[in-house]
Amino acid sequence: MSDFHPDRTQEMFLPAVVPADPPRHGGAEVIEVAAYRGDTKFEREVIEKVAAAAARSVPGVAELGGDVARFFNAVLDRVGLDKVGDATRGVSARVDGIDVEITVVLVIAAGEIESEVTAAVRTRVIEAVERYGLHVSGVDVRVDDILLH
Repeated sequence: MSDFHPDRTQEMFLPAVVPADPPRHGGAEVIEVAAYRGDTKFEREVIEKVAAAAARSVPGVAELGGDVARFFNAVLDRVGLDKVGDATRGVSARVDGIDVEITVVLVIAAGEIESEVTAAVRTRVIEAVERYGLHVSGVDVRVDDILLH
């Protein structure tokens, strides 16, 4: 795969897990091996959505995204575009084949223990993404702010 370009959609290709054994004739054998033909690819944005949903589900995570992302989200909220960019905000993924590196930027609720929240985010993100047959080589978590009640 080529170098990472944040301004372009990144694609990843997953080779078929089981090599195809083409049937020598038609019938039921064609249906059985069809699931093993071809490659599966995930867009970078899909991985980011899965990771963002997993990170948001962790107790103690108040918001996702850094100061700039949250500022633009507030502006979009005011003009009625409150869902634009929410699905992937605060998460970026880099793909290399089936290996994925993820960065999560978040805001922790006041009173939470940072090490526990970030460890839980890391665990949930890895579990969620690896359910799709990918390998997460790393999840970096950056705490950008603390939300005071």
